[in-house]
Amino acid sequence: MITIRHYEPDDWAGVWSILEPVFRAGETYAYPTDIDEESARTQWIEAPAATFVAVEGATVLGSYYIKANQPGQGEHVCNCGYVVAEHARGRGIAGQLCEHSQRRARELGFRAMQYNLVVATNEGAIRLWQRHGFAEAGRLPGAFRHPRHGFVDALVMYKPLDAGEQS
Repeated sequence: MITIRHYEPDDWAGVWSILEPVFRAGETYAYPTDIDEESARTQWIEAPAATFVAVEGATVLGSYYIKANQPGQGEHVCNCGYVVAEHARGRGIAGQLCEHSQRRARELGFRAMQYNLVVATNEGAIRLWQRHGFAEAGRLPGAFRHPRHGFVDALVMYKPLDAGEQS
């Protein structure tokens, strides 16, 4: 059974084992492909408002962070980043993380969620976010330097979290 809970310091080795190959591949996140472990920990764990892990027993299978997308006048919109271990993909974990993050965002008082840089070649993620109610709010031509495809578009995806709010 998969449980989603707050990140604890003992989870770092498991989270890093998932983040490192994703960041090194450079296909879905804009982090430097040579990011060091400490910088990754700062970005994924320390900078966000909160970080969560999906675990099965003691094994970390996925993680997400949540933070304000912008300070001040934009702090009512949150941003999240998600990652699932390669061996655990196809089990619905990313969808569970997405749903959990939306509930948590509402609890934290966020009114909307925005993904700033969804790489257009990441079609599985785009389909997943659309299934969870996100819409394309904009397309950034050539905004992501993909290691195999060169400069590809990135999407800004958005979802109001208040049912009465218009997108």
